[in-house]
Amino acid sequence: MRPYILAETNWKHIKDTDYKLALLPWGATEAHNYHLPYATDNYEAEYIAAETAKLAWESNAKVIVLPCIPFGVNTGQLDVKLCMNMNPSTQYAILKDIVDVLLRHNIQKLVIINSHGGNNFKNMIREMSIDFPEMFMCSIDWWRIGDARQYFDEPGDHAGELETSVMMYIQPNLLLPLEEAGEAIGRRFRIKGLKDGWVTSQRKWTKVTSDTGVGNPAQSTPEKGKQFLQMITHEISEFLIELERTGLEDLYEE
Repeated sequence: MRPYILAETNWKHIKDTDYKLALLPWGATEAHNYHLPYATDNYEAEYIAAETAKLAWESNAKVIVLPCIPFGVNTGQLDVKLCMNMNPSTQYAILKDIVDVLLRHNIQKLVIINSHGGNNFKNMIREMSIDFPEMFMCSIDWWRIGDARQYFDEPGDHAGELETSVMMYIQPNLLLPLEEAGEAIGRRFRIKGLKDGWVTSQRKWTKVTSDTGVGNPAQSTPEKGKQFLQMITHEISEFLIELERTGLEDLYEE
């Protein structure tokens, strides 16, 4: 039993522990090229949340990892078979209920470990602050930490070298051999503003890629995934420890 994982611990332990901070892994269930499982984002979120909580717990930071939310925003992938979509409005409703429960038990800090590029919690956090001003919330896109190019030759956008290497390390039995992966060639927008990134819109995924992958996984290795994850979990755990120990009235410099 890991006392920092809510799904594994029990009432005997929970009732006597003064948790200060909750971690919420949030992923998606979607196709990841031919070689990675549909729950790739969930496995990544759960692993990172658990490892960072372990490191924080070892420094006496009282954190608790909530069960992973397995569905994300996939409105651009509805024509991909069994790609599960959760609308942003649904995400907000779920998040609101979770915050309500946490506050009832005096947990005033919530960190979302986001593992899916289609999820964007920034505006939800802003709106939530109106209804729950006593809750501090933040979201971490774990793959954006550090410089991925220091660990990977071609990190990729989706199911590429970065994600494949990470999954090789944490869930090797769920991967197909790399030779079964698609070419993962991503098509870009034709219009300059969209191509350059200063105009944003939703991508129609089946127009972007023929195999649901964007990024070449050919040079993926479990060792690359391990090294990248070690850096990420260290950075996040240091953040959690500092956040857990900082009062809500002391978040800003004088």
